[in-house]
Amino acid sequence: MGFIGSLIVGWVIFPMVLYSKQAQPMNFDHALHMDPERVFGIDGDTETERCLFCHAFRDDGTFAGIPKLENCTQCHDDPDMPLGESEEEQAFLNEYVADEKEIPWLSYYRQPDCVYFSHIAHVNMGQMECGVCHGDHGQSEILPPYEENRLTGYSRMIWGKRISGFKENTWDRMKMDDCAECHTEKGQEQNNACFVCHK
Repeated sequence: MGFIGSLIVGWVIFPMVLYSKQAQPMNFDHALHMDPERVFGIDGDTETERCLFCHAFRDDGTFAGIPKLENCTQCHDDPDMPLGESEEEQAFLNEYVADEKEIPWLSYYRQPDCVYFSHIAHVNMGQMECGVCHGDHGQSEILPPYEENRLTGYSRMIWGKRISGFKENTWDRMKMDDCAECHTEKGQEQNNACFVCHK
């Protein structure tokens, strides 16, 4: 019983206590926006190009990350004229567009402050698809809750869903070992040097 109890505490209860859950301020349907048959105005022939339409690179090559409201209002510019019929869009128009207020998104993929990560080096130079690190997030219809490690303050997407650290897919975790593994597989071992990522 003691062994079983320890397993339950370690594998079930501990993760529940370690991570807090918080809903995003509103839902965002990635699948809808990535579908050129249903949404017009988001350019791109490939999935990566359509991701980059909203999650763009700035002129200096840095990654803009989560889009600002000004990106959304390129299409959703009139609170009185929604493009669809969903309650979510109308709430977005009323609460954020009408008041010109930024959406306080919670970032699933923010790395620790000591980590430097260049999206443009991986996407443009490395020719990597977004899904290698982000899985099918671009095809999700409902945003998952944001889970934050109560000790470190970082998202569970960084450590990984499993408390054991075991992973099946490249997008299951975003830890240093995962970066090094990918660099090695692609013959880029020189990028495993400490100061490539820790500036």
